[in-house]
Amino acid sequence: MALTEIDVQKQIKHMMAFIEQEANEKAEEINAKGEEEFNIEKGRLVQTQRVKIMKHYEKKEKHIDQNKKIQMSNLMNKARLRVLKSRDDMIMDLLNEARQRLADTVRDPARYSVLLEGLVLQGFYQLLEPTVIIRCRQQDVDMVQAAVDKIIPVYKEAVKSYITVKIDQERFLSPDICGGVEVYNDKGKIKVSNTLESRLELMAHQMMPEVRVALFGANPNRKFLD
Repeated sequence: MALTEIDVQKQIKHMMAFIEQEANEKAEEINAKGEEEFNIEKGRLVQTQRVKIMKHYEKKEKHIDQNKKIQMSNLMNKARLRVLKSRDDMIMDLLNEARQRLADTVRDPARYSVLLEGLVLQGFYQLLEPTVIIRCRQQDVDMVQAAVDKIIPVYKEAVKSYITVKIDQERFLSPDICGGVEVYNDKGKIKVSNTLESRLELMAHQMMPEVRVALFGANPNRKFLD
């Protein structure tokens, strides 16, 4: 049976509606897939940038922390150096006070003469030479001679030997020192320095650990004791 013009138009409309529906469904599917892929890519980009930002600030935080540690170390070192400087200044003040007391001792002839006797006799014992030369301050010559006269018998009795003593009248010790003597062998090549300054320096060197402990207490970082 032949289709009428109306039937043909209906079929064409039906086919066009079907095609349009499929096109709309396909477009919706494409849009949905595109939206999904967009969201996935957007999430990937956001996560990548988030990781980059986190790494950047983590690196920056580590750099700041490192700078803080360096600054703290520098401040601690400066503080430690200031403490050491203050301690050294205190010890120097103590030594200066000791020198001043030595000068006060020298001003007392009775005490100084006894001190000279000990210094001269010690020089004799250290040299153990048959002939010695003593050098002293010019103002101490008479006192040193008196000390020599007094201790020669003591020395002879102790070492069972004679000794010849000469006081150098040409070269004297500096008048700026507190006092004491230098004792030489006959040829002047061996010297025992028994000036008050040299004795103070020797005693300060030997007793410095005890002095530091007395002034500042024991060092908690010191593991070994002599």
